[in-house]
Amino acid sequence: MARKGLAVPPTAYQRAIGRLSRRDHSESELRRALLERGHEPGEVEAALGRLRSERYLDDGGFAERYARSRLASHGLGRLRVRGGLDRRGVERGAAEAGLRAALEDVSEPDVLDAQARRYWRQHGRDEPARRLRKLWAFLLRRGFPAPLVEERLRALWPRWSDALVGLEPPGEDEA
Repeated sequence: MARKGLAVPPTAYQRAIGRLSRRDHSESELRRALLERGHEPGEVEAALGRLRSERYLDDGGFAERYARSRLASHGLGRLRVRGGLDRRGVERGAAEAGLRAALEDVSEPDVLDAQARRYWRQHGRDEPARRLRKLWAFLLRRGFPAPLVEERLRALWPRWSDALVGLEPPGEDEA
């Protein structure tokens, strides 16, 4: 029994459950956080193994939930979602499977169209051709693939689609 005023530090498992109760984490994020809090590597791996066996920790499920959220709620494209999963340490196969599953539920062209229309309304002072070029760059930064951006912008604003001629995604001319 701990004496009054002396708290017993939480175990790695307890700390991980606390973190997972606040938000979803990838296994890599959780490992890094627990190690940074001073837990021994063996204790961390045991806690992660227990969490996996209890199905509280699943990178495949995390990847799908993360991708669905970023597409539907944050208006990001597949390239930004993929990068986010990579930064969170999700293994490439699990990330791709999660992204594919999310794209079955959330239409990336619909997300792009919503972002494009919102941008178009908010930037109404620019002349249309200039606005379309700026919109192109905005959508690329949001992580939508260049061919999809071009296709959707030509469909949404065919009258000014000539403004898209010659635009190249960043980095392609260097390849």
